[in-house]
Amino acid sequence: MSADIQTIQSILDIETLEHNLFRGRSPSTSWQRVFGGQVIAQALVAAQRTVADDRFVHSLHGYFMLGGDPSIPIVYDVERLRDGGSFTTRRVTAIQHGKAIFSLEASFQIDEPGFEHQSTMPDVPMPETLLGQAEMIERYGDVMREEITRYWRRQRPIMIKPVAVEHYTSREKLDPVQNNWVKFREQVPAERHVRAALLAYMSDMTLLDTSTFPHGRAVFDSDLQVASLDHAMWFHRDDPLDDWLLYSQDSPWSGGARGFTRGSIYRRDGVLIASVAQEGLVRVHTAQKT
Repeated sequence: MSADIQTIQSILDIETLEHNLFRGRSPSTSWQRVFGGQVIAQALVAAQRTVADDRFVHSLHGYFMLGGDPSIPIVYDVERLRDGGSFTTRRVTAIQHGKAIFSLEASFQIDEPGFEHQSTMPDVPMPETLLGQAEMIERYGDVMREEITRYWRRQRPIMIKPVAVEHYTSREKLDPVQNNWVKFREQVPAERHVRAALLAYMSDMTLLDTSTFPHGRAVFDSDLQVASLDHAMWFHRDDPLDDWLLYSQDSPWSGGARGFTRGSIYRRDGVLIASVAQEGLVRVHTAQKT
């Protein structure tokens, strides 16, 4: 995946095929499946194309049914469920090979004043004091498993600085809590709808891994089958996305070959801009069943 933010923007610039029908593409990648954040973001853009410019997404809820094939386009079919006085609702189905791979419902609202409160951002070190991808490999590469160093060597449009590195350097069983500073490498457009889609793209990163912490495991483990099952997101405030954001995550439960994780995305100054929840498949491969 290219580190150039323009690549993401071109991915989000989906093609209009017909009324309520759009087509998105995937970047050239070695991944066998389409990144879930890409599908979420493209589906959101498709919904935005059918909504008045003065209405902005405040929540989305999606389900992953099949892994996306990065070698072919994805068709997005938008259903206009409601156009009300203040709120607009859309349903989007992402289709490949004639089958639904993802479905999204999103709600949009005009800006309105109202009561305000929020949770407090965790007290963590600032990103300038933490290691980046290259520094992590340089310092801890000799104790990291190969699949983890391979993960950190990948060039991404989003930089990640984990507050704690124990999960990547040991098999220690840890509390199901993770804090990562994240930042887009390049300048983000000033257009608010685009920023919301980019934030949705980023929101799918690192979430599911948090549910493996208490078990001394990681999504990189070859005997685990890991995949997102659903994804929900609430957009609280617009943000220019031009600085580091703290993605604070916790996993209150896992079971039934599933893991559940919650996320809060804060600005550096502690303002909460979005909340996320995701459940995913975390299945341990066992001996072949007969």
